[in-house]
Amino acid sequence: MITSSSNNQIKNLIALQKKAKTRNTQMEFVIEGIKMFEETDSNNLVKAYVTEGFYQERLQENPSYFDSFDYEIVADKVLCDAADTTTPQGVLAIVKQPSYSYQELITHKEANLLLLENVRDPGNMGTIIRTAEGAGITGIIISKESVDIFNPKVVRSTMGALYRMPFVYVENFVEALEEMKQQGITIYASHLAAKNYYDEEEYLSKTGIIIGNEANGISEDASLAANRLIKIPMEGKVESLNAGVAASILMYEVYRQKRNRNK
Repeated sequence: MITSSSNNQIKNLIALQKKAKTRNTQMEFVIEGIKMFEETDSNNLVKAYVTEGFYQERLQENPSYFDSFDYEIVADKVLCDAADTTTPQGVLAIVKQPSYSYQELITHKEANLLLLENVRDPGNMGTIIRTAEGAGITGIIISKESVDIFNPKVVRSTMGALYRMPFVYVENFVEALEEMKQQGITIYASHLAAKNYYDEEEYLSKTGIIIGNEANGISEDASLAANRLIKIPMEGKVESLNAGVAASILMYEVYRQKRNRNK
């Protein structure tokens, strides 16, 4: 049993939790909690760290539970020190980062992409990824200035969708938009200057929806690169919506139209 937080393995766990540079160097990240752990593909699981209570409980339920992966039993306090949550569920694990092809995402014959420009809030990012899976998004293109998708708060907020939703970060977001247009993808940007509301457009062909920064929205360069500008109608004195809410509204309109076409 690991009983000290100064143990090198625990130090590495903490570094992976706190530093994007460490995560990207090792190409690994940390997951917390029973749901995320049990949804992890054992081929991608590097090592699990479990409390004695979690170990005994799972062993009683299934004697072969721990047979297929590498693990360490750690003291409760040590797990708390390594966890990003205040009340961990008895298990942390190091997982390999998935990798996807940018070219495959933008050349998909039925590309239905979400394009995130400078989305900085971990909770928003996680919610958007989770919703994207539900709305049938085929891939997410993310600007390099956005929050790290393997940030612990993002990982938790995805509720497992991170394992299933393809994504790539791009060095130059506007150049990526131009490449997507060359592949026949129609790019839509939410903008106050738009003439049409989002539900007045047709999204039956290959589609990309831009979601911008929480504070500043979509950049002027990205707006100019878009094929179409759209807006979400709002009553009262509200000027803008939360990025996660706006993304959900737009993604589900695209999904509604594509689903109705396929009936």
